[in-house]
Amino acid sequence: MKINQNMKKFQKTLELKGKTAVLIDWANVHGWAELGHSEVNLKKLFKYLRGYKKIKAINLYFGKDTHPKSKKFLGEAKKIGFKVITKPVKYIKVAVFQNKPIFRRKCDFDMEICIDIHKHLSQNYDSFIFFSGDGDFEPLYRLLIERHKQVIVIYGQGHLGREIYSIKQGLYKLDINKLGSVKNDPPVSRRA
Repeated sequence: MKINQNMKKFQKTLELKGKTAVLIDWANVHGWAELGHSEVNLKKLFKYLRGYKKIKAINLYFGKDTHPKSKKFLGEAKKIGFKVITKPVKYIKVAVFQNKPIFRRKCDFDMEICIDIHKHLSQNYDSFIFFSGDGDFEPLYRLLIERHKQVIVIYGQGHLGREIYSIKQGLYKLDINKLGSVKNDPPVSRRA
């Protein structure tokens, strides 16, 4: 795969190898913003991906919660055009502080992503773009590489599992910052 550099915008263009599926682990992508990186803009991301004629499926995985923000987000993602895959969020007790339980939100989509990859393979997809730096996907990536599929991993700077980093052949790794205008614009300064 070649990645062309557009010098004017410092933006990378992906050269895809046939019918392509995109799989976005949104909790992972959203987590990049929580750790100090710019937030990815859902509309801009969809528009960017739709600009590639070879992309035939854009799946977004995100947990369903009772919180109004969660419901709003899922509705917006569907309205924009993403195929949204969801399931209920679990709350796992991780500690007790001053006799009050502390819960962690958990909703892992590794299995659903693997099942969708299996379906896409049966539909003759050639390329797969993953928005996740999660090291748990290493066996899946290696399987796809063995099958001569194009595998692209988009990750947030500093958020690429060492298992993924260690794959030196057949896997294309790209920092989200190099994708161009898929992030929210920085706030405008009000100073004169």
